[in-house]
Amino acid sequence: MTKLDGTGLGYSYHLPSGGWSLRARNALSQFSDLFSEFNRYIAPAYHHDRCERSVQMRLYSMHKREFVMVFLAFFACFGLGVFIGLAGPPITITTEQKVSGFLPKLNFSEIASGPFVMKSPVLSTYCQQLWVIAQVTTENTDDEKFDKSFHVSVSIEGLTIDHKPVTVLHADKAHNRTRHLRCERQSCEEFIVLHLGFLDYTHYILTVNFYGLESFHQRYNIKDITFYFKSYNPAFTQIEIWFRFIFLLGTFAVTCWFAHSLRRFAMYDWSIEQKWMSLLLPLLLLYNDPIFPMTFLINSWVPGMLDAVLQATFLCSLLLFWLSIYHGLRQNERRLLTFYLPKLLLVGMLWVSAVIMATWQKINELQDPTYDYKLDTANFYVSFTSYY
Repeated sequence: MTKLDGTGLGYSYHLPSGGWSLRARNALSQFSDLFSEFNRYIAPAYHHDRCERSVQMRLYSMHKREFVMVFLAFFACFGLGVFIGLAGPPITITTEQKVSGFLPKLNFSEIASGPFVMKSPVLSTYCQQLWVIAQVTTENTDDEKFDKSFHVSVSIEGLTIDHKPVTVLHADKAHNRTRHLRCERQSCEEFIVLHLGFLDYTHYILTVNFYGLESFHQRYNIKDITFYFKSYNPAFTQIEIWFRFIFLLGTFAVTCWFAHSLRRFAMYDWSIEQKWMSLLLPLLLLYNDPIFPMTFLINSWVPGMLDAVLQATFLCSLLLFWLSIYHGLRQNERRLLTFYLPKLLLVGMLWVSAVIMATWQKINELQDPTYDYKLDTANFYVSFTSYY
């Protein structure tokens, strides 16, 4: 504390010491002023499109106990879903067939090329899809890693109820696809031989040929080849159908209740959140895919493509909703050209790219069972670059 004497003035005064308590009060005061300035840009005012001018949302009048009940109900449903997922059946089922089990000993020299004639396990429409995966085992004892490219040729026949073969993929028109065999010591990585996107028959007879592994077999001696038949578990498919149906009914009930609650008010009086909810709820209804059972009834890429389009549409609409909400916090004029059009262009590019990728993959997998998007990067990226 400093004491100053006013000579000839007849008074004296003291300056403040500037201790830590005063500095703390000044810092809190500056933080409060900064928050007040920021609050001006986020707090609803009388001239903004918020609860003062629009229909008041239930969110504004909920009590603490109601918030607690809502969160408890959400976590209870979430926990129930996790429990059903953990206690339920596995997603896929896998059966294996070893070449050493069905290739005669006299023809074991053909293990590098084939042909490998196999019969699939019993399949139904609830199995949805079928993947045939191969894994090669060698007698290599070196520490080196190697990558060998080769070709896979597949012909497919389906067995009817009367056990009559029906050609699905003719041997003369068998697709010849390139695969990569990546190995380290005795084990090699798995590679996909074929993928059937729809199952028309109970059994399939597959004839697989390898081309280009003869030199590899002479050097490393292929010991065995294991073919895995993987498909969706029918029990899991039934649970998936019930889950989709329950969520579809729940979304429909919430949509009807929401429309019934706002029927007395003009749309001009709705808040921006209520207007967006009137759009997102029907899209959520379509997101749950009402035509999902059609995938088990018809052999077409249309149901799968529609499912991908509806999912991409809802997710992009949700992204557009959040962009509009956060950008429109303090913006009262939301014109189509200046406010919504840039966001529509940005989200629309994401939507179109997602639809193109899903449609491309679905059509190619149905037309060519040996198609694999991981190995079609050249054509895919060329088309994708050309599109942009």
